[in-house]
Amino acid sequence: MGNSGSKINFRKAVIELTTKKSKIEEDAFWEELWGSTMNSAADIFALITAGDVRSLRDNSPNNLAALCYKTVNRITTACNFLSSISPTEVLNCVRLLTRICPYLFEDSDWKGFFWSLPPAEENEQFPHQPLACTLISALTDLLFRPEFTVSSLRNHSGGSDDLSTIDSCEYIWEAGVGFATKPPQIAEHDQRRTEILKLLLTCFSEVIYVPVIDENRMRWIARFTSAENRHVLPLFTSLLNVICAYDPIGYGVPYNYLLFTDSREPLMQTALQVLIVCLDSETQSSDKKNEYADNFFINYLSRIHREEDFEFMLKGMTRLLTNPLVATYLPSSTKKITCHQELLVLLWKCCEYNQKFMFYLLKTSDVLEVLVPILFHVTASRNDPARVGLIHMGVFIILLLSGERNFGVRLNKPYTPRAAIDVQSFTGTHADLLILVCY
Repeated sequence: MGNSGSKINFRKAVIELTTKKSKIEEDAFWEELWGSTMNSAADIFALITAGDVRSLRDNSPNNLAALCYKTVNRITTACNFLSSISPTEVLNCVRLLTRICPYLFEDSDWKGFFWSLPPAEENEQFPHQPLACTLISALTDLLFRPEFTVSSLRNHSGGSDDLSTIDSCEYIWEAGVGFATKPPQIAEHDQRRTEILKLLLTCFSEVIYVPVIDENRMRWIARFTSAENRHVLPLFTSLLNVICAYDPIGYGVPYNYLLFTDSREPLMQTALQVLIVCLDSETQSSDKKNEYADNFFINYLSRIHREEDFEFMLKGMTRLLTNPLVATYLPSSTKKITCHQELLVLLWKCCEYNQKFMFYLLKTSDVLEVLVPILFHVTASRNDPARVGLIHMGVFIILLLSGERNFGVRLNKPYTPRAAIDVQSFTGTHADLLILVCY
């Protein structure tokens, strides 16, 4: 009943916001709005309809602006005083912005809202910078906030959990590239990371709502991947390691995914989407130089050079790409993932920005472990117009690899047929398989 009553109060507060007699100056009103007990972002989305947000935007713009300022300020406060603000309240703020932002982006009158300085009455709460910069800084701080999204290190070597002094490189989410220590996996932390990353992804989606010729259309991504983001290196490493370390099968116990909730899969999928968006080279302005000209995500990816890092990345991507081809005696006994198109984009970006990675891929027989799932996805998607992008990406990767002699040499390896690939039965090499799929 308490949960139900909380949702009713939340709904009343939303309706109150859409009226001109709103109590936006009263702290109790905001406490009630943020403090409502919500189990997930789906609850927020159900209680705030698209019509509510558009009505608020068109009929009560001052209330909508106040909602954004107050919510961003609450998130910023939580970074430094998390003990005084409940995690539920912080997550509700994140969910609110995730729900609201797309409706601001779709309206040209709100185009510059996040990138303008807050009004004079709000200046005491915010540093002298655009609201978007404050929000990005707060969200990236939260992604490395001890006891919220990462485990505390206070019990190790006298470490401190003060955000102003911690080195976030010590709090990377997963072992792998550039980080050897495997941190504990805590479901609550994974869920909070996922929600914050979804808000960042929502902010990055502004590019969908502006013309291609707009030179500022990727300003969210440019800021996030620039040196202005003090967590840019641990963020890049955390996203990459979470993706490449994920194993959907685990210990191989049949139907284990039906018995236990996997908090890591949603995090992996969201991290993958954020990473490939941030690796878009268009974030680098070609016609003018500014303080956000350098994309540090691309820079760090291009500088990876250790073979053990390449091995970790390649094995991780291969494991996920071959997931649909895993044969079992028991039907549907292993978990199947659905982010193969994003994985192919990541593989393409790795080959495009890091020539050493591509040469490592070509010099090992693992290139065939990548080729076979690509051909599988191309074949499985050929009759589905909605998956034509996946076909294009698979063909682009094969075209890129085919420019190297080693790829042609590897194709001569005999192919062991797999029932998952829909081609006629044959005995031959991987070159024969490639020809049959293309034909």
